[in-house]
Amino acid sequence: QVQLVESGGGLVQAGGSLRLSCAASGSIFVFNAMGWYRQAPGKQRELVATFTRSGSTNYADSVKGRFTISRDNAKNTVYLQMNSLKPEDSAVYYCHYQDLRFENYWGQGTQVTVSS
Repeated sequence: QVQLVESGGGLVQAGGSLRLSCAASGSIFVFNAMGWYRQAPGKQRELVATFTRSGSTNYADSVKGRFTISRDNAKNTVYLQMNSLKPEDSAVYYCHYQDLRFENYWGQGTQVTVSS
């Protein structure tokens, strides 16, 4: 089993920054996929940024150049640095982990609200 705990969400003005953290515990393998998704009201959950199994990163086009995903393998923690935030970035952000059997795990979500 894997547990994911997010932190760092909140309310920020447009143009501001936030950093999200996701601490993983349980049966963690650092080379599995781990990253961030988000879901706005009335919309489907979408990929924001993730580390793939090969160690590369994928970003949604809408956040490229503004968001940066990073990780601390010693702490089993993934971060999402979000700069130049826009109101359309407002959503619940979920940490995601996929294990070696391709089973998906999700955190409880953290709210990010960007005011205009």
